[in-house]
Amino acid sequence: MAKKVMILGGTGFLGYYTALEALREGMEVGSISLDDIDLEGWYPKEIKVQYTDLFTVEEDKLAEMMKGYDYLVYSVGPDDRVTPPAPSYEFFHERLVEHCAKCFRAAEKAGIKKGVVFNSYFAFFDRIYPQLELVKHNPYVRARVEQAAKLNEQKKNMEVVVLELPYIFGSMPKRTPLWKDVYLDRYVYGKKTVYFPKGSTTMIAVQHIGEAAIGALLYGKDGERYPIGDQNKSFNWMIDQMMISATGHTRKIINPAGWICGLGAKAVQHKEEKKGNQPGLDLGRMMKDIMSHDIVVPEDVMDKIDTELHVGRGGLEEAIAKTMEASYPNKSFK
Repeated sequence: MAKKVMILGGTGFLGYYTALEALREGMEVGSISLDDIDLEGWYPKEIKVQYTDLFTVEEDKLAEMMKGYDYLVYSVGPDDRVTPPAPSYEFFHERLVEHCAKCFRAAEKAGIKKGVVFNSYFAFFDRIYPQLELVKHNPYVRARVEQAAKLNEQKKNMEVVVLELPYIFGSMPKRTPLWKDVYLDRYVYGKKTVYFPKGSTTMIAVQHIGEAAIGALLYGKDGERYPIGDQNKSFNWMIDQMMISATGHTRKIINPAGWICGLGAKAVQHKEEKKGNQPGLDLGRMMKDIMSHDIVVPEDVMDKIDTELHVGRGGLEEAIAKTMEASYPNKSFK
């Protein structure tokens, strides 16, 4: 009999690609998500979709909705690109820790034996670069570290696997990539010269996130935290790829010193604070301490994890091109 996987947030970006991979593995797939997108004509008919707000639904009701499933993938919650009202820690803690924990308790009540949660590679960097004090200075990172700890502390008869995700590129029907508003429009669109830190980060095409999620269910170890990645690339390379995809040529890139990038980021943060908002990341420190350096998931770590979880590699350039196409479908990128 085919295994059954429930994907919370299965109509979202990462959830959608996880659902596709689960179907390729011959699994029966269910999704619980918001009714915020028209699924007609593109979403697989064989996926059983139920609608509710996971941030307000009662735990026992959610358990009823998940009965009969073997696995859980939690693909819900804001990432670091969301700027909520201050204090942002309360926002991220409620959504990433408390409501996630509620969903995993409901899954355990429903008889689900193993679950995967999408987390952030900032939690990995917090472990290997303790001198940066990422938890202390970044509410989002604090919430992500607490998320993994909470799920493992509360479990009784359910295995929990944590995937720590990097920069992800790609597109899906009916949704505009988050990259457009928080990165492309702010730093790149309409600018003849791009100013950005001279650092590197870890990147991956979205289809491999789906592979990692299903691989974690089938092969992942209980309690393990897996930093996921495919390639380590410079931000200059990333911007060049975006420009080539959109215009056929590159754009001039200037890499100011880290402290100058930090000052610029602080100015952006102050504008948000004047509106009563607070980013989940200390933008000044991120620009200076992280993005101006080669802070990446080491190649040997990625190789080991991709082998263990049966995750494929490649397709990053194509995924960046799809991100650009989906971000600006009706006008040229200037």
